[in-house]
Amino acid sequence: MSLDDMLLFGAAVVVAAALAARLGSRLGLPSLLLFLGLGIALEVVGVRMTDAGLAHALGFAALVFILAEGGLTTRWVDIRGSLTVAGLLATVGVGTSIGLVALFCHRALGIDWPNAVLIGAITAPTDSAAVFSVLRGLPLPARVRAVLEGESGLNDAPIVLLVAAATAWSLGELPEAGPAALAGTIILELAGGIAFGAVIGYLGVRLLRSVALPASGLYPLTIMAVVVLAYGLGVVAHVSGFAAVYVAAVLLGNGHLPHRNATRSFAEGVGWIAQIGLFVMLGMLASPERLTWRMVGEGLLIGTVLTFVVRPISVAVCATWFKVPWREQAFIAWAGLRGAVPIIMATVPLAAGAPGAETIFEEVLVFVVVFTLLQAPSLPWVARVLGITGDDSGADIEVEVAPLDRAQADFMTIRVPEASRLHGVTIKELGLPKFTVVAVIMRDGRPISPVPLDRICEGDELMVVVPARQRDAVEHLFGAIGRGGRLARWAEEWDDGD
Repeated sequence: MSLDDMLLFGAAVVVAAALAARLGSRLGLPSLLLFLGLGIALEVVGVRMTDAGLAHALGFAALVFILAEGGLTTRWVDIRGSLTVAGLLATVGVGTSIGLVALFCHRALGIDWPNAVLIGAITAPTDSAAVFSVLRGLPLPARVRAVLEGESGLNDAPIVLLVAAATAWSLGELPEAGPAALAGTIILELAGGIAFGAVIGYLGVRLLRSVALPASGLYPLTIMAVVVLAYGLGVVAHVSGFAAVYVAAVLLGNGHLPHRNATRSFAEGVGWIAQIGLFVMLGMLASPERLTWRMVGEGLLIGTVLTFVVRPISVAVCATWFKVPWREQAFIAWAGLRGAVPIIMATVPLAAGAPGAETIFEEVLVFVVVFTLLQAPSLPWVARVLGITGDDSGADIEVEVAPLDRAQADFMTIRVPEASRLHGVTIKELGLPKFTVVAVIMRDGRPISPVPLDRICEGDELMVVVPARQRDAVEHLFGAIGRGGRLARWAEEWDDGD
């Protein structure tokens, strides 16, 4: 294909995928399955992906951007209390899943131990693309969403090493180090990736908060480049690049950087492109003509045992120690969606030419399609049955910041959503710090020059000029009043005094 043909083909696929996503949202179907179906349809008509090694490399690249989007749109205040449970699920939970699935495959299906362990490793991780895209539309408690998102963001790191080791074993190349040494390597690489991502993210925040770039469009581009830099440097340093990506993205997304909303929108767009390209490519890599009834049956059996037996046990092993209520444990178990990650991991033995790799790939594809189709649309119903509901506090404000370089000040745009308790609060009651001014209120498309007794309304956009050193305090003040009402500031001062 010429470059012009590739541009034409790529544009047509993106448009078709966007329309498929719209159709999926109306029918309650996960978009990722429609993208995968589009890829399989292209494969059937002759547009195929035959290079498993290239698919593996492109899949890892897509995961970097998907994890970056998830981290940039994750609120630290929501996840900080659930990181321990998420970290255990990404390590101990993964190990438990691999052991139980491998035992079932060996004892019940007669699969030799190397391939049984390989299947266990491939099917163990939850998928960040599926989790981020599906759960963000549900009114869930922040701690439940944080556990699932944190797990999916961190479990790619150990899985990469485990799948590589299991692939080598299936090829008869036993790793020189024993299981204990492998476990130690995984822990060190995961910890190193987290530390590496934290350092890169912190430095990125300090840099972007101290420099006023000449164009607003440079901020999201630079932030995404810093995240990818964290991955690349992590790989060079032999630590987990995926863990570095997620941690750096979380820090950058919560770093009160200029043009934060524009950055999140850009990251979501990049994430959609990565998901579309990833699932369409994986669909083109599949070969439906190779499927046999035995492959379908084994894939469904493995998925059934993993979903209804292994996953609940893994969650209970990790979450019971932290007194997570059984209803939340049940939902976390059911919402552990598999998607692109198991299929990408199945390309590792496929690219290496491991025995039985083609069968494993097709069985994993069957398992992912059927159980994602079963689990994802049922999540709202399961949440209602289990009584898992979201917080009923006022909606959070949306804040956009642009630096005013010469004036050493920032220009904040604060959007007041429905149900915000800022509604009805006067400008005077905000108690803004000295030299902070609400310059304009945009209401129903018309600018209003406010006076101290003017009241804020739902749907307003407040244009606020604030000294740079006061920006965090002012944003915190608006957020507190938006959630707790006009007395929130005095309640916080009273608590501090106690």
